[in-house]
Amino acid sequence: MTLDLDAYFARTKWSGPTAPDLDTLTRLLGAHVRAIPFENFDALLGRRVHLDLDRLQAKLVLGRRGGYCFEHATLFAEVLSALGFRVTSHLARVVLFTPKAESSRTHMVNLVELPEGRFVVDPGFGGPAALVPIPLIDAGRAQPGSGVSHWFAHDGEDWILRGPGKDGPADLWVSLFSTDYPVDFELSNHYVATHPDSVFTHNIMLNLFTADGRVSLMNRDVSEWQGVETRGWRVADRQALAALLVERFGIALPEALEVRVPAVPDWT
Repeated sequence: MTLDLDAYFARTKWSGPTAPDLDTLTRLLGAHVRAIPFENFDALLGRRVHLDLDRLQAKLVLGRRGGYCFEHATLFAEVLSALGFRVTSHLARVVLFTPKAESSRTHMVNLVELPEGRFVVDPGFGGPAALVPIPLIDAGRAQPGSGVSHWFAHDGEDWILRGPGKDGPADLWVSLFSTDYPVDFELSNHYVATHPDSVFTHNIMLNLFTADGRVSLMNRDVSEWQGVETRGWRVADRQALAALLVERFGIALPEALEVRVPAVPDWT
């Protein structure tokens, strides 16, 4: 199967420009993360997470599901390439909760070359993700008045992405932006989806950006941001989970009733 751009544009409600420039890249990234959720149900259900284009389109586009970083970044790179962008994909180590030396290369991002410079787009990072392309320059801090809340700095040979954290600026992930091949992504994807130590195999995790904020689910805890307002609540049971998926994430997945995770052993 070749990429069905019309179906992707319908999925992301995109009717804007398609020229391979920074404006298109910025607006298309925003449309993608506001339409296709971050979610990990296939890993929880013991299903193989596929990265080939046919099954990615069947799941994320036609099936109106979401996915995690490997799925989002692979699909988005295919879309950008079809539009004429120069894009490469790279592995990164997430350091938000784990030191670099203890974190494997289990995150996938895209790097786009434009006349203005090199920009990183990260459609599959969930809640901490940047909603706009981030210039790959050693900025040292967020640029005042730029509207960009994330920035890069050097950490030895690594590039480190920094952004807003719970208690101030936080280190999010690091990457060498070295050459990675499809087999490298397949290997890391397999670990994320199947290894018993992977957080993706024993936690329910969802995130979807909205026009004025985002909504996320961690196991049974829901958080919703609307502008400067934040509220949270707990999902009562599995039936409420199924309803939440439809109402807030646009995912119709009856199999969610079968999910068992250690954090919610008392769900019925």
